[in-house]
Formats: sequence, structure tokens, C-alpha cells
Amino acid sequence: MAVLCKPAIAVPEYVITQEDTLELARRLHKDHTQLKLVLRLIEHTGVLTRHLIQPIDKVLKHPGLDARSEVYEEESKARVPAVVRQALDQAELEARQIDLIVYVSCTGFMMPALTAWLINKLGFRSETRQMPIAQLGCAAGGAAINRAHDFCTAYPDANVLIVACEFCSLCYQPTDLGVGSLLSNGLFGDAVAATVVRGKGGTGIHLERNGSYLIPHTEDWISYAVRSTGFHFLLDKRVPGTMEPLAPALRAVAQEQSWDAGNLDFYLVHAGGPRILDDLSRFLEVPHEAFRFSRATLTEYGNIASAVILDALARMFDEASSLDGHRGLMAGFGPGITAEMALGTWTSGSAE
Repeated sequence: MAVLCKPAIAVPEYVITQEDTLELARRLHKDHTQLKLVLRLIEHTGVLTRHLIQPIDKVLKHPGLDARSEVYEEESKARVPAVVRQALDQAELEARQIDLIVYVSCTGFMMPALTAWLINKLGFRSETRQMPIAQLGCAAGGAAINRAHDFCTAYPDANVLIVACEFCSLCYQPTDLGVGSLLSNGLFGDAVAATVVRGKGGTGIHLERNGSYLIPHTEDWISYAVRSTGFHFLLDKRVPGTMEPLAPALRAVAQEQSWDAGNLDFYLVHAGGPRILDDLSRFLEVPHEAFRFSRATLTEYGNIASAVILDALARMFDEASSLDGHRGLMAGFGPGITAEMALGTWTSGSAE
């Protein structure tokens, strides 16, 4: 029985508010022909604060891809271990009991992946399997949960560690002045998250079923242009409307479990922006309050990419309102356009 345990979350110490962001946009882009639209879109995100790994004056400079890669490696090695240790403690496991590490990040690149460094640094067994995921963007949090579930289905006694390390501020490009790029500058934040999927025992979400769905011919709606200056985020204006075709996919996965996606006890979804949550509420016919955990993540941290779904899960743990047998849906959305979906029931079974 694969159980998704309580995640550990850490956000950096540098904070930027929505008002800070709006003032920066007014100052840096005062001659932009669509500045009023950009300001209005940023205000409507509902993102009140974001956390950054560097002060904003450093974020706004572009020292080059090589320098940014060095920052990514230094900051990930400085920040990930403590989050991993906390996640292991919350799952009541030790590093040597982990059989697979799934590491997801779309905001920096290392080879070997950070998984190799973690195995050596934190005392994981040399036999620990590694699964780095780099190209699923914001959907990777959901994909990591699903791949962990698959692994525990194949190896029922196994335990999987999931790590999401997203430093979105390292992808800021001062020369990208399209409306989508400027909106992204006011939406994304930095965070590190980790959680454990236990093959046996544990308190959390008993994973029942998972699925994936790709909206045909939308692969250029969310993408990176990889250039000498690094990753240039491309966001099509049609992206906010993608919940209409994805809602039936969510319903279909639930129906495979003989569940009604519009009548569940909890919902944990990637909060890319407020319209995603508003549309899901409408298309699934569930109350606005059903997405309170995802909305809180968006408000306090912004879009933290693959870490969103783990932060939303941690907030559900902290609320302590779930009862044994409560049924729920988790979903991450990202490039493709891809949805990674999972179903689970809450269990308070003690760890073995």
C-alpha cells in the first residue's frame, strides 16, 4: 500500500511583495505599450508574496548562463539536504531505507543530477535508484508522485523519496518583454520541497490510481527556448483556458476508480494561476473552497513550479481535517500540455 507522507517545504529568505513587483514593472517598463495590461494581469494573479534565493537586485541582473548554473548548484546543495532530512523524519524513515530518489527541477541543470550528490552526502545506499525529471515543468510534481506510486506497485516493500527544487528566479530574462514573459516575472517564486512515498505503513494519502493526459497539438503553448543566455520561458495566451479540455480527463480518471470527480473530499492541484482554479471549480462543479490549499500556495509563494502540489499537500496535513477514507484528487499541469493525475484516500495508519 503506497502512502504519500507529509512533505517538507522550505522557501528562501528574500521576499518580494506584489506591490514591489508592480513598482518594478512601472519603473523598468514605463514605455511598454501594454504596461497597463501587464499590471492588471499581475494584480489578478492573487500572488501577494514570493520568495527568492537572491536579493531582487541580483535577480534583475543577468551574469550569464554559466554563472547562473553555478548559483543553481550552490543553492541546491545548500538548501535541499535539510528539506530531505525533514521529509524522512516525517515519514519515520532513514536514508538507508529509501530505494528510489525522484528529483524534479525545470529551473537548472546538473549532470550528474543532484541525486548522485545526495546519495553520497546523506547516507543513502549506493544501490539507491535515481530518476531525475527535468522537462515536465510544473507537471513534474504530479509525475513524481505517479512514478513513485508505480515503483511501489512493482516493488511493494520499497520506499521512494521525491525532491522538487525550483529556483524560478534564475530563469529571469531582462530582454524578454512579451506580455506572457512580464506576467511570469510577477508570478513565479523559488522553493524546495520533499516528500516520501512509503510502500508500507505511514500516515497520508494511500495512492489508488494515476493517469496522464496530453492535450493534442499544444506542445508549443508552454515551452523553453534554450539559448546562450539560458532558458527563455514561452507562455501562449491560450494556456489559461486549458482546464476546459483537461476537466474531462480528470473526470475520466476518477470514473476508472468508480469515483465522481465532482464529489470528493479534497483536491490538490497545481496552481499556475487563479483562472486554473476558478475554471476547475466551474467545470468539476465543486465549491471555490475545495481548492483552498492550492490558492494559499499561490497567494503566499506564487507559482513554485513542480513544488506547488507538495506545498498544497503539506497545507492539508497542517489543517488536520482529513479523516480515514476521505477520497481526493491530485493533479499537476505543465508543458505538453500535460496533466499528471492521481487518486488517493486518506489513511492515518501508524508507520511500521
